Amino acid sequence: MIRTVATSINPVDDKTREGAIGEGTPPLPMTLGWDLAGIVVDGGSSGLRAGERVIAMSHQLGSARGTWADLVALPAQAVAVAPQAVSLIEAATLPLPGLTAWQTLDWLAVAAGERLLIAGAAGAVGGLALQIARARGVEVDAVVSKDAQAAFARDHGAGLVTTDHRTLEDRGYDAVFDTFGAFVTDAVADGGRYASIATQAGPVPDLSARGVRTTVNQVREDGAGLNELTKLVDHGSLRPRVHSTFGLHEIQAAHERFRQGGLAGKITVTF
Repeated sequence: MIRTVATSINPVDDKTREGAIGEGTPPLPMTLGWDLAGIVVDGGSSGLRAGERVIAMSHQLGSARGTWADLVALPAQAVAVAPQAVSLIEAATLPLPGLTAWQTLDWLAVAAGERLLIAGAAGAVGGLALQIARARGVEVDAVVSKDAQAAFARDHGAGLVTTDHRTLEDRGYDAVFDTFGAFVTDAVADGGRYASIATQAGPVPDLSARGVRTTVNQVREDGAGLNELTKLVDHGSLRPRVHSTFGLHEIQAAHERFRQGGLAGKITVTF
């Protein structure tokens, strides 16, 4: 049982609120929210102590356990001790995008010295994936949507940064991490790996003739993964980004700001 201190808004929350998820939406009434940062009230048999700072991700669509509540009960395996180096408001930006980045990079199996292209490297997931990959010693190039985002990618270790994927070297990358459905399939080397997280864009084109493995990756609850993200934050290798913070009583305004886009970080909500 966790007392919520902060959460954040993700695209899936906005789509669920709009009714855009369709048949995959839990029945009403329901509580929204995937991200959680808070204080343990009762750790049960988990080993977590009352008063401990924690983060968690709840797969709200699959479990109907939303995190936008004062008190949230979650399985122990979905919870991890929060980073010490940042506030709980900053930590609340990590769970869903951080796990999406971590799990997708694990599937891509990019090792130190290999070349990775991230399409959407300045977004919530892409920005964390860039930092995680660099911490693993991977050489990263980046596609960003605006010139103004190029500095972020370069400052966090990207080599080549471009807004035009047509300038990329054909078949030059061991792996491609596609965050928005760019489908830059010519960039991946024969025998490489291509992962998309853009479920709304549909499946990745079949590249099996070139020996390229493909997937559309979907995030899962993962306390062990959150522990690894916490270590990176506390070691200074991963820095969460907060664009702005709203109180829970301002949730409508928070959603309105989220929908305007142009965010240099996440929208957080405090309880």
